[in-house]
Amino acid sequence: MEINVIEDDLIRNIQHNFSEQYPFLKLQFYRNPHQPGEASSRREQLSASLPIEEVTMFHTGGKIDIGQDKTVAEVEADFLHRLGLCVQIMRKAGNIWITTTDTDQWTLQQQNDKGREYSRPRTDDLPEDFYLEDVD
Repeated sequence: MEINVIEDDLIRNIQHNFSEQYPFLKLQFYRNPHQPGEASSRREQLSASLPIEEVTMFHTGGKIDIGQDKTVAEVEADFLHRLGLCVQIMRKAGNIWITTTDTDQWTLQQQNDKGREYSRPRTDDLPEDFYLEDVD
């Protein structure tokens, strides 16, 4: 599974293509790369409406392997080294998106599965009579 990145494409299209494969993951683009194990600064986040040619360090298109066995760290490094794009993969956790800095060695499939698990409504913590109505 690959994402084809061309210079005149918009960031939002790349994000959409990625999320079609991994609905519980999100690809964010930044001005500068982040250090391993660290999150990118929100101030560095790029607008989804920008064309790739305005943010890349290199001016060539290319394909990035986003197969389910690729790790987050590998995909982020491929975007940087092959296309000059600074990205960070985020995982859905309920109603929020979290960085995957502590789990960058997990595969995309593991991350997506964990996002699905964390985004399901939890009912196991509710008391047995939670859904019963009071009768007056």
